[in-house]
Amino acid sequence: MNFDHHYGVRVEWTGNTGAGTTGYREYSRDNLVSAEGNPRIDGSADTPFRGTPERWNPEQLLLASLSQCHMLSYLHVAVKHGIVVTGYVDDAQGIMQQVGEGGHFTSVTLRPTVVISTGDPAVAQAIHAEASALCFIASSVNFPVRHEPTIRVES
Repeated sequence: MNFDHHYGVRVEWTGNTGAGTTGYREYSRDNLVSAEGNPRIDGSADTPFRGTPERWNPEQLLLASLSQCHMLSYLHVAVKHGIVVTGYVDDAQGIMQQVGEGGHFTSVTLRPTVVISTGDPAVAQAIHAEASALCFIASSVNFPVRHEPTIRVES
C-alpha cells in the first residue's frame, strides 16, 4: 500500500542590502528556512559563492538530510534485528563538482560510529545496507551514498 506524505518549508530571502539584485556583489545570500512549529534555520550560500560562513548552506543541509535519514532508518532496522544501539555519531562527507555556473553532487560517504550494548557486531555492520534501502532521502538522489560504518561494543 502506498501513502503520500506532504512536507512544507518556507525559504525567505533576507539578503536585500538596499539595491536588490542590481549586481552579483550587491546582495547577500542570507535566508531563513522555516516550517510550522520548528525553529528557524539561518541559511546562506557556501562561502565560495559569497555566502555567510556562519549560516547553513544547501549543500550542508542535503548532507545532513542524508545522514539523519540513514541514522533513523538504521535505528529502526537495529530494533528488528535485536541490536541495541546506545550511541550513534556520523561524520558524513559529500563531494560536489562545480561545472560552469552549476554543478552536482558526485557522491556522499556516511561514516557512522555505532555503539551497541547487545547483539552481534557483524549483524550491526551488515544492516547498514538494509537501512540504506529504507532511507527515503537516499532513494531520492541520483548519486551514490556510500557507508563506512564503525561498530563498537559498549564495555
